[in-house]
Amino acid sequence: MIMLYNHLQRRFFISRLKHLTDTRCGASQSNSMLYHSPEQSSTDQEVLPSEWYEKAFGKIKKLSCKLRNVDLMDGRVVNASDDSTIIDERIEQKMRTFKSLVRILIGSPSAQRRITEMAGSSSINGQTHAWFRNSSEREAMVVDSLTKACNFLGVTVQQRKLLRHTICPQITQHHIWTGALDQILKELNLELLPLSNRSTNKGIIMALQIVSSCLKFLDDATNSNVHFTSTWIRPAPKRTIVNSSPPPRWEDMLEMFNDLIGYLKDEKSLVHYVTKLEVMKEGLSQIKDVWSDRSIGFKEAKLQESLVQKKLSKTLGHSSRCLFTLLLYYLFGHFRDIEVDFCGGLLKGDGNDKFLLFMGRVLSCDEEKIVWNGVRQLDRAMGIFKLVWETAGMKGELGLQGHLFCVETEVRQLSYKGNAYLLHEIKL
Repeated sequence: MIMLYNHLQRRFFISRLKHLTDTRCGASQSNSMLYHSPEQSSTDQEVLPSEWYEKAFGKIKKLSCKLRNVDLMDGRVVNASDDSTIIDERIEQKMRTFKSLVRILIGSPSAQRRITEMAGSSSINGQTHAWFRNSSEREAMVVDSLTKACNFLGVTVQQRKLLRHTICPQITQHHIWTGALDQILKELNLELLPLSNRSTNKGIIMALQIVSSCLKFLDDATNSNVHFTSTWIRPAPKRTIVNSSPPPRWEDMLEMFNDLIGYLKDEKSLVHYVTKLEVMKEGLSQIKDVWSDRSIGFKEAKLQESLVQKKLSKTLGHSSRCLFTLLLYYLFGHFRDIEVDFCGGLLKGDGNDKFLLFMGRVLSCDEEKIVWNGVRQLDRAMGIFKLVWETAGMKGELGLQGHLFCVETEVRQLSYKGNAYLLHEIKL
């Protein structure tokens, strides 16, 4: 079975290499080539021998049974029954193998026919299109920057400037910035506590202390003015201590992040948190000279908060993952990048007024919680693209359609926030 998987992976790589070559050759053509037309889809389809699909399907069924109630969300393997993170490299590898095999199987003629038949009722402008026929449309995607979404949608340079200037003042507000940092650190703290109880690693103990100090820093930065007097301007108290320590700045947090990353960089189970700490360092480095001193007057404190917003808004670029993390927190209240199993494509009809974005997700089983987790994951991912589309002033109306793939399930259509989500059965 390992030989089967390796062979399929080689065939998939060859197909992908052919796609990349074709893409480079056509890069100088018009923007209309960014959209997947039926003619394009039919030219990038590789059909494997039927016996390979049969063997792959057998492996998929076995893995589906072993991975029941296990889900892969935003880079984490989780137990769907209680949302706990599963730290097991073997399970994670099985999950990724399972999804890779499904990607190949969905390209088979029989699977393509069933997908097209089910999705035909949702076609735009009365046309029926191919769905996930291109190997490129069946690739995974991690949505982690505005630039990635803009490249996918064909947003122009001028429209990207409009997009950034529109959203930056909203998502770089002081309470959004501190809220995102606070959530990252609190979730990391929950992961560190059990590790510190069963580990003699001094690095974990030190990391836990640093996280506690960071949380106190944020608490002081956000809550100390709650009990100010009835007058809206609170005079700064007189400093009576000679040679007192300098007022706290965001540079202090930056130094703590550097130390924290140093202690945790070799902890495999915390790699996603370390990555996010690295991402947020970009923002901290831009505001390191700004005070976070709450012993000053109310008006001065508000000025420092305004400086945080202005500096972040001005310096975080379009491709910044820190900026994107703030957007995720602003929209969804979480900080993890969004991962989809099938990046899908963007379809357009005869005119220029109707477009359809479609993406897909592979499910380990058809338990209701896993199905709706998949729906919400696709909704968040495609919602980012729709936000980019509308904010950048793209012409035409963008519709969204999600596709879910599962072994031994009832084929049906679900509706969520006004969008259609099609649940397909994985079979030969």
